[in-house]
Amino acid sequence: MTSQNKKIVATLLILAFLIAAVPLFAIKGAEFGGSDDAGSQMISEIQGTEYEPWFTPIMETFIDGELPGEVESLLFCIQTGIGVGVLAFFMGRFVERKKWQDKAKGERVR
Repeated sequence: MTSQNKKIVATLLILAFLIAAVPLFAIKGAEFGGSDDAGSQMISEIQGTEYEPWFTPIMETFIDGELPGEVESLLFCIQTGIGVGVLAFFMGRFVERKKWQDKAKGERVR
């Protein structure tokens, strides 16, 4: 990796950290709620009645109650890990395909 690439990567990592950290400290006493709660509140405001979900989540039906927050976080992390694995697999395939194509072109030219 060249020196310029290292500087770009370091700058982008610092920028990503700042994007995540600044709102936590800049807005004192702010509540960071989920989009589900915000959507429910907005629908209730528009319709004038309490929002009633169309269905119950599958996991809540199986255990006859709400999932604990830790379990929800675990499932979300597993889902994220699987998604990243699939994305990384296909990105690696594309990079390797490009290398093989470049190598094949180089052999044909000679």
